Amino acid sequence: MKTKRLFKTAMTGLKTHKSRSFLTILGIVIGITAIILVMSIGQGAQDLILSQIQGLGSRTIVVIPGREPSGPSDIAQVFSDSLKEKDLNLISRKENVPNAEKIMPIVFGGESSAYGNETYRATVLGASADVFDVFDIYPAKGIPFSESDVRGRQAYAVIGSKVKTELFGESEAVGERIKIKEKNFRVIGILPKKGQVSFFNFDEIILVTYTVGQDSLFGIKYFHRFIISADTEENIPKVVEDLKITLRNSHGITDPEKDDFFVQTQADLALRIGTVTNILTLLLVSIAAISLVVGGIGIMNIMLVAVTERTREIGLRKALGAANRDILRQFLFEAVILTGIGGILGILIGALLAFGVSLILSKALGLSWTFSFPVFGAVIGFLVSGIIGLIFGIYPARKAAQKNPIDALRYE
Repeated sequence: MKTKRLFKTAMTGLKTHKSRSFLTILGIVIGITAIILVMSIGQGAQDLILSQIQGLGSRTIVVIPGREPSGPSDIAQVFSDSLKEKDLNLISRKENVPNAEKIMPIVFGGESSAYGNETYRATVLGASADVFDVFDIYPAKGIPFSESDVRGRQAYAVIGSKVKTELFGESEAVGERIKIKEKNFRVIGILPKKGQVSFFNFDEIILVTYTVGQDSLFGIKYFHRFIISADTEENIPKVVEDLKITLRNSHGITDPEKDDFFVQTQADLALRIGTVTNILTLLLVSIAAISLVVGGIGIMNIMLVAVTERTREIGLRKALGAANRDILRQFLFEAVILTGIGGILGILIGALLAFGVSLILSKALGLSWTFSFPVFGAVIGFLVSGIIGLIFGIYPARKAAQKNPIDALRYE
């Protein structure tokens, strides 16, 4: 029997039992939808995180206190006090790190701010005056603080747009004083709407000098991070090596395995984030793929029922000259068509749901979330759905082909 004729015969059989056909493909639709949705959201999350990391610039290097985490048990090591004032002084010397363009110490934490009867809990970031250049953000109103303000421990604050709205509403904020942890800060600048840059949302931030942040807000004598900008991208490896040598000498460390700090470049961080998100996506896709196997078993069961119900039809076709291979191919065609349709529907539904999720996340939560259609996932999903139809359709198709035409015609 010609392929075209087989296809028509298979489609006629499926159309005759529409409800059964719909229930048969439902498991495949759910499985493919889940895979497309997970892969799209995973890619969107990875793109968002990487765009935030890259917001610091490709020449940025971060020194973090504590041993570099290699597993969940090492996370506590990050909260260390190993970066001190003497370290800042040493890495700031040109003879130690000659290719460092900017060196910025930072301290940060969540603190409640107040103005009159209004309060707002914001992220307080204590930094040097380089913070405005490093993060490429400058006050839309007012002025930034300077290095002389840092050295003079001036209680100045540059606030994000949301902090201004929450504390002052439509009133003027520049020149007013806000209270953070019982200390008064004079607002000297208001940042424009910026959103997320690296791991900080600058709309919800209060920038202060790191000297005042250490002394009056956090009560610490160490730093949470050093952010260094290399003079050129080519010199990044050299800057990293110079930083490690200088800090090891400062801390009296001779064995690199005992470092109480670690250095990250933007490329390192992007690679690690990409690896983590890819592993999580693969794990979720593997879980979602289980539903495809379940759907395949469901197809086999329903096809077996269909073979029993259509015994007389099979007998009649054999009596009219249909060969075993024709019956086999017909039922295989039906199974593959069902799973193929399920794959297409799953891809379309998954893409629509992923697009809806991206809209909700970008509009409702204000995230720079972009929709990403997983082309590779769609191709694999469609091929897998067809293969499942072929694999789980073979047994019912063989049972149908092996029926004796005389017995089949007598079947009631």
